[in-house]
Amino acid sequence: MERDAKKIVEALKKSGFTAYYAGGYVRDLLLKHPSDDIDIATSATPEEVMQLFKNCQAVGKAFGVVIVRLGESAFEVATFRKDADYLDGRRPSSVTYCMDQEDAMRRDFTINGLFYEPLEDRVIDYVGGAEE
Repeated sequence: MERDAKKIVEALKKSGFTAYYAGGYVRDLLLKHPSDDIDIATSATPEEVMQLFKNCQAVGKAFGVVIVRLGESAFEVATFRKDADYLDGRRPSSVTYCMDQEDAMRRDFTINGLFYEPLEDRVIDYVGGAEE
């Protein structure tokens, strides 16, 4: 699974985009636990992701989220974004695409704001989550 996720990051970066693992995988990496919980955050828009990969499903395209299937694996690939107000308590009324640092600041838990750059084996910590 991780090999397929790394291929997605490589393809995005080769096309000029920023791409990192986000969320549960980074938490598990820091805790030294094995993990198959790999989500990918990127500067590519959903349309750009869908042009780059053949087997995609626009499950949350309005919120910047596309499922990319590669091999036997499926990955959420989400565009870096800022959320507007949550009128229903669950979904933002709108999203605006942004840079990685702004995206990290909107995430719900401090450790959830961490990114991992798998090609460089490097944690990116804009929020001080590695200290938690």
